[in-house]
Amino acid sequence: MTYQQLKYLHPKAFKRRCGVQPNTFNLMVEILKPDLDRRGKKGGQCKLSVEDQLLLVLEYWREYRTQFHISTSWNLSESAVCRLIRKVETLLMNSGKFRLPGKKQLYQQADNWQVIVVDVTESPIERPKKSKEITTAARKKHHTLKAQVVVNQETGQIICTAFGKGKVHDFRLFKLDRLPMLPNQLCLADKGYQGLAKLHPDSCLPTKKPRQGKLDNSERQHNRSLARLRIVVEHVNRKLKIFRILAERYRNRRRRFGLRFNLISAILNFELSSPF
Repeated sequence: MTYQQLKYLHPKAFKRRCGVQPNTFNLMVEILKPDLDRRGKKGGQCKLSVEDQLLLVLEYWREYRTQFHISTSWNLSESAVCRLIRKVETLLMNSGKFRLPGKKQLYQQADNWQVIVVDVTESPIERPKKSKEITTAARKKHHTLKAQVVVNQETGQIICTAFGKGKVHDFRLFKLDRLPMLPNQLCLADKGYQGLAKLHPDSCLPTKKPRQGKLDNSERQHNRSLARLRIVVEHVNRKLKIFRILAERYRNRRRRFGLRFNLISAILNFELSSPF
């Protein structure tokens, strides 16, 4: 199904099909046109329009079919699909329109982000050939890559990310990332971040049930209240994994995983802050 057939869909149906809103799609097309539209220029010209080239890449992110199956659907070679995906991703990232605020903004704009939520999501990967100890997650007993997201609790905006191997503990990944948080910023986290108060006093974690004991009513109420505040980061993880390239077993080289994760995160931020 080409863009000429999709552009008449209702905006909600268009987002379900492509993963982005129509206005976001149009902005991405404007960014890509100077490089992908080569009509009248020297060199090769892709048989697909700029809109269809972008739709092909979004289809790859959204459905994560193999490049062979996508190439047969669009009547292209498998190598052409691979080159197109990498080119579109690089152009969108270099445009500056889809960038995360970054760690520096945590203290440069501390008034805007007074309450932040930290969480880690995992993406399964193919079994490494050299050694299974490289990326094995001890908790789930399979090979994964971890992505730490820092989210503004009020708006749900993703501030920054960090990546690590599956065997790295959530709290250790947090310490390696060295977030520059100010003392007046409240950090919310789950039970995987026990000991966070030593690094950042203004932090709030759920109370763990003592061994062979029970939580009293006040402690249970505290955990429920914290869960209501932290639910925003779980919604963010759900929105990210609508793109199945982040949810299913990642088949590509791991060196490009961070770029794709950040790019999709920035697109979600853009749609969250856009007026339409």
